[in-house]
Amino acid sequence: MAILKQNEEFDADVLKEKVIGIASDMVMHDSGFHDHKTKAQLLYAPSGCMTVTTSDRQFVLPPFRMLWIPACEVHRVNFRNIVAYRSIYFDNEYAEKYMNSSLRVLHVNSLLKEIIERICFWEWSSLKVDQKNVLNVFWDEIAKAPEEKLELKMPVDRRLKRIVEEWTIRISTPPMLKKLAEETGAVEKTITRIFKKETNLSYQEWRQQWRLQRSIELLVDGNTIGEVSHILDFSSDSAFIEFFKKHTGSTPLQYLIKNE
Repeated sequence: MAILKQNEEFDADVLKEKVIGIASDMVMHDSGFHDHKTKAQLLYAPSGCMTVTTSDRQFVLPPFRMLWIPACEVHRVNFRNIVAYRSIYFDNEYAEKYMNSSLRVLHVNSLLKEIIERICFWEWSSLKVDQKNVLNVFWDEIAKAPEEKLELKMPVDRRLKRIVEEWTIRISTPPMLKKLAEETGAVEKTITRIFKKETNLSYQEWRQQWRLQRSIELLVDGNTIGEVSHILDFSSDSAFIEFFKKHTGSTPLQYLIKNE
């Protein structure tokens, strides 16, 4: 078991155990792009919210979602507030018996939450009988966990590299198309063509999905509806609530309560 300190080095690939859990309370974290050659990873936070970016997609992980990351999948983990970071690494040969080799965002129910917490505080050693029993329940729950589809394809065109990086680390917000054209020096038609080709969405559609992901992060971090509305440049609190309900089927408050 490892309780990691902020910025402490850790390399799961050098460890031989089938199952390795780590836990840490972190703030303002950016892992940089990396992969794990011999380990699949389950990434989860019982409190706080993480953003995970792969080579072409971005996922938001509030406390009711976890991300399954297969071995050799390049990814980057970001968060700006305090997060109870939990990660479990599985020997790839062992993991492939239970999970296919693709990125998956899964819903975390109360039982899975408790099992993940327990595994993350196990000693690193050969699995004991009681631990194998816990893992049997874990894999059974994983198999039944509903898959979540809220993800965002990321543009990779070099002309947008700088501004997309700012959006990824949340130091700026995607503006209206006209302003983006002014900021990047690319004409609006070019930006529209890039987004349609690389994300299958118009820029405006993509921007709305980005705002939805960001709003979930901000709400989980404890911001009020008024604060989220202001940060994301909605015309009013009611406009934000309607936007959120249109995309999730729930008001912001309902969304958080039903997923507790």
